[in-house]
Amino acid sequence: MSFQDITGEIRAAAPSLRGPLVANAPTAPLTWFRAGGPAQVLFTPADEADLAHLLAGLPDEIPVTVVGLGSNLLVRDGGLPGVLVRLAKGFSTIMVHGMRVEAGAGAADVKVARAAAEAGIDGLAFLRGIPGAIGGALAMNAGAYGGEVKDVLVCARGLDRRGRAVSFSNAQMGFSYRHCDVPEGVIFTRATFEGRPGDPQTILAAMAEITAERSATQPVSTRTGGSTFANPGGPKGAPKAWELIDAAGCRGLMRGAAQVSELHCNFLINHGGASAADIEALGEEVRRRVLETSGVELRWEIRRVGVG
Repeated sequence: MSFQDITGEIRAAAPSLRGPLVANAPTAPLTWFRAGGPAQVLFTPADEADLAHLLAGLPDEIPVTVVGLGSNLLVRDGGLPGVLVRLAKGFSTIMVHGMRVEAGAGAADVKVARAAAEAGIDGLAFLRGIPGAIGGALAMNAGAYGGEVKDVLVCARGLDRRGRAVSFSNAQMGFSYRHCDVPEGVIFTRATFEGRPGDPQTILAAMAEITAERSATQPVSTRTGGSTFANPGGPKGAPKAWELIDAAGCRGLMRGAAQVSELHCNFLINHGGASAADIEALGEEVRRRVLETSGVELRWEIRRVGVG
């Protein structure tokens, strides 16, 4: 399908935009799943000021969605109404100040981990195990290999829906498991993290171990969206999402060209040609079977946006 071209309306409302506006832009190339319909408008802002200019002029009735590296995003086949903001080069800077690392929301988590390691900053190596960019990591309090964003974040900066600068201390983020309580509509633009002194070679070695473990236990070289469902929590020793999925007999389950990974069954894979509907329906079937067999209702970690 295609949407009405509203790029002229947007340019009239924000005449000084510097980043490109593209009508009916394909989104599949922007997501790790390589599936999904078009965005009504794709905007790649040049920098934070450019994004603020767009938001300040954009009519309230036009929705805004954000994508960084697209590691945990599924755009439904009917496409995404409104503006899809892609945080790219203008949001990928990484700077080190003492034991602090300031990173743009579009910076890859792995690059932030490496910058910290090379500067002798310990405590951020866990970011090596998180696919995606800093903006998404902030929004979901991403974690892996014993660390979470809440453990190292000093503050985050962003823009509200009107383009006004906002900032949040760690306490103001309202972090909980794979969640933060920042008001809807805020777009993170950068963040500051703090670690502790460490030996660069020791930290890099720990990161290499994370890389090796991921390669051995996760389908990292496939069209996937990373971890599909959040672990349900509960007392220590409670089953993780993958264990519940496995116990429900879903390992290897397929729908069209979409499959539950046989290597790690909390990952969904697009073997090529799977629609977003196939991927989402497969995930819902997994949720149904897990609820039926365990009584646990799994919560999606993958962001599903757009219309079917």
